Amino acid sequence: MTVSRVSATTPILANHVRDHVLTLDRLSCISERKIVPMKSDRRRNAIPLAAIMAASLVIVTGPSLLAQQTSLEAQVDEIFAAWDSPDSAGCAVSIMRDGSIVYKQGYGMANLEYGIPITPSSIFHVASVSKQFTAFAVMLLVAEGKISLNDDVRKHVPEVPDFGPTITIRHLIHHASGLRDQWSLLSMAGWRFEGDVITQKDVLDITSRQTALNFEPGAEYLYSNTGYTLLGVIVERISGESLREFAEENIFEPLGMRDTHFHDDHRMIVKNRAYAYGRTGEDDALKTRIPDFDVVGATSLFTTVEDLAKWDRNFSDALVGGSDLIEQMHTRGVLNNGYEIPYAFALVHGEHRGLRTVGHGGADAGYRSNFVRYPDQGVTIAVLCNFPSSNPGGKARQVANVYLAEEFTEPAGRDGGADESREISDVERTRAAGVYRGPSTDMVVVLNNRDGRLTAGSSRDGGQPLVHLGNYRFRVANSSQILAVEFPPPNGGPRLRVPSDAGDRVLEWAPLADPTSEQLAEYTGTYHSDELGVAYQFFVRDDKLLIRQRKRDDVTLVPTMADRFSYGGQGITFTRDRRAKIDGFTLSSGRVRRVRFERVGA
Repeated sequence: MTVSRVSATTPILANHVRDHVLTLDRLSCISERKIVPMKSDRRRNAIPLAAIMAASLVIVTGPSLLAQQTSLEAQVDEIFAAWDSPDSAGCAVSIMRDGSIVYKQGYGMANLEYGIPITPSSIFHVASVSKQFTAFAVMLLVAEGKISLNDDVRKHVPEVPDFGPTITIRHLIHHASGLRDQWSLLSMAGWRFEGDVITQKDVLDITSRQTALNFEPGAEYLYSNTGYTLLGVIVERISGESLREFAEENIFEPLGMRDTHFHDDHRMIVKNRAYAYGRTGEDDALKTRIPDFDVVGATSLFTTVEDLAKWDRNFSDALVGGSDLIEQMHTRGVLNNGYEIPYAFALVHGEHRGLRTVGHGGADAGYRSNFVRYPDQGVTIAVLCNFPSSNPGGKARQVANVYLAEEFTEPAGRDGGADESREISDVERTRAAGVYRGPSTDMVVVLNNRDGRLTAGSSRDGGQPLVHLGNYRFRVANSSQILAVEFPPPNGGPRLRVPSDAGDRVLEWAPLADPTSEQLAEYTGTYHSDELGVAYQFFVRDDKLLIRQRKRDDVTLVPTMADRFSYGGQGITFTRDRRAKIDGFTLSSGRVRRVRFERVGA
């Protein structure tokens, strides 16, 4: 089966032509939406409508430009060719130039059971791409004077505990609240994603039981879905409507986004929905992977690559919200120390080969999504997929490499200056191997010396290879994360420096622990967390320490440092009383720090 090709009728135009010509697609959209003024700086010169239409007709039929567009489309098709099959999940893509779709396509299947192909009209769950719509809804209320970004969150959501310092709506917007992430907390509490229905009430309940923050509000940037769920709750309580209803009335309907909604009932039937898939289990079989939560704000937007083009157009036309609100949406957050973070109002400022980008990605169950704008070039790319390994962000960059080939200022495929000729010696690798822990979290980074090279991970098993960049600086394979190993004189333990725009983090070295069965027995017993409402049981089997918790299979812990273990991206630090007896532990993950468990019967 071959998926039919659907592309926009207007080819992408050379810069000198598109600066003065409105495409037919653009004109039809303007007519449909009953607006005439154009706010793009690219079109300052007024041109009579008849002349514009005539020029557009001539340009569309130009054979050289048609050939050029056909070539670009073929290159995009090649990027997704591996999934253009009746036996594969896949992706939908749309490419916009100055608010008009120049190419849209579907690859692979929206439903493998019934053989329904993905098209540009297929509706996807877009996960965290949803957040920019929630932020926009909040800003509409701010513009009406109904709320302020400086409001205390507890003014509108009193279920949030009083942690002392004030958490503002602005903190939620920029992930600077310090609130622990809802998905991590629920997972720690034994909830099974795609197995247990999670509601907005469940998120509020577990948030209300927290006794501490990850950090003081405004002190750091740390992604927290909890903040955006709370923003959704605020919209509902202030407007008197559900987030779904408010967004439909104030955003989607005015923009003509007829196939977009916040999905607040997982049982609801959605025509043209693309189902998601993933390989799971020991047999690595392909199975459905569909979110079954009724949580909106942080996630749960359903939309299409066609509707996202209408959303993209609003960034230039400002039909909904106005230009001041659009500008505010791009304003980055500022931490207490004055540092400006890349995260704005659910729009992340970045760079690709020297060109400025603004966008956001998303991942839930088997769905993956990416929406990225190249504002200076007027190009936007939306890629929505229905399987986990699709990497829509990477695919969007590949598409940009095709459509912006002549505008990049940096070459493709830079590797950060890898210098294998300066690889460190085996003696240095052995010395660098060990566990590194930062002062503010239980999480650790473990460097392993395996098969003549260093790897980095959360335990002594496996990890990602490190690419040497010279002078003991490394890039983690398949990422942009840089790690630098330092060897303080004369013979002190090495340190691991993790550079970032917000400032370097320095982690201290310790040898990997290797406790005996007798030592592991000291940790056995039952521990309870009031914050999570769950108990963990620890026991020893085959000289290993394991955890048993409700609804989950038993998990083997990997020792890292003294009294410290890791498993599944989480870190456990056991604590001792004045008699040096184990009295509890703290549990941390990437977005949750130090949830307390007390030993039962200690």
